[in-house]
Amino acid sequence: MPDKRDNLLELGPGLGALTDNIFKRVNCLAAVELDPRLVVFLKDKYSEFDLRVKQDDILKIDLSCFGTRLRLVGNLPYHISSPILFHVNSFFDLIQDAHFMLQKEVVERMVASPGSKAYGRLSVMLQYRWKMDSLFDVSPNCFSPAPKVWSSLVRMIPIKNRHIKAKNYEHYKLVVARAFSQRRKMLRNSLKDIVNADTFCTVGIDSKLRAENLSVENFINLANESFK
Repeated sequence: MPDKRDNLLELGPGLGALTDNIFKRVNCLAAVELDPRLVVFLKDKYSEFDLRVKQDDILKIDLSCFGTRLRLVGNLPYHISSPILFHVNSFFDLIQDAHFMLQKEVVERMVASPGSKAYGRLSVMLQYRWKMDSLFDVSPNCFSPAPKVWSSLVRMIPIKNRHIKAKNYEHYKLVVARAFSQRRKMLRNSLKDIVNADTFCTVGIDSKLRAENLSVENFINLANESFK
């Protein structure tokens, strides 16, 4: 639950459907909205509250301008939800937690386990930095107009003290991206340019496996051993 002392930031408030409920609990809220007309609308609608709304692109804004220990909330635009999640991911050290409404399919990918159909690059990259839980599903009938898909609320809490870390995060990203770029290929083929056969042996990973079979820890070990 939000507290009056929290540093709350809403991403994409739109017409204020979520904002209405936030202001039932707090008096101060920051927000990022792309549409300048909606910025004017929101400032007028919440003129009696301390709403600090910034007109900017969620995919480009530097979240550090809102301070630290951020608590993020938002009904994220479904068509750009993955790019938003990757952008938020780059500011994880500034965030206390995040609660987002997303398409159910996206949340399933976020929390998926190795070996499942939903498990992929999004799963591995986010699970490296976040503990995530799908809290509940939301029927299309709860929205107006009703979308054609179910939605889910996800909670994201940063992992501050991961016991196994990537030596070089950019290399870790490269290994994960390459592995899933052709996910039906065996790892020895998809990663042949950056991981040699000896590396697979050293970390105890069968090179005949596919990306979907590896855990986050497997990817960390593979990236660390192949980093030069």
